[in-house]
Amino acid sequence: MRIALYQPDIAGNVGTILRTAACFGVGVDIIEPCGFAFSDRALKRAGMDYAQMAPPIRHDDWHAFLQARQERLVLLTTSGDISLPEMDFQKEDILLFGSESAGAPDFVHQAAARQVRIPLLSQFRSLNIAVSAGIALAEALRQTKGFVHEVR
Repeated sequence: MRIALYQPDIAGNVGTILRTAACFGVGVDIIEPCGFAFSDRALKRAGMDYAQMAPPIRHDDWHAFLQARQERLVLLTTSGDISLPEMDFQKEDILLFGSESAGAPDFVHQAAARQVRIPLLSQFRSLNIAVSAGIALAEALRQTKGFVHEVR
């Protein structure tokens, strides 16, 4: 199981996701460009020293990411056709998240084997990406009995 972030915008969210991934032994892929300097203080503050235990793998762009990763892509998106509780996760899935400001472009949607949404009350649009990543990761690990392994 891995988390991939497509062109993330907010350093604090990435730091929080890195911390979460480190705590659960999950690797993280960052698909550049990011909307912030990767040395950003907010990234370090949110990730604390946990992020150093599971450094992300950075990819120059979408094509470099696809060349490096062959696992099934599961895109978490507000327009997903599969509700999170109905999704059947596999141990090698990559949980993919679009940028905070723009989401994921059409070509990322098309590359994903599954498009999953976290069900919310109808009056709400979306959750913070770090919260979404934590919710989706917890469900995926629960289903695959993936708690806790060495980071790959």
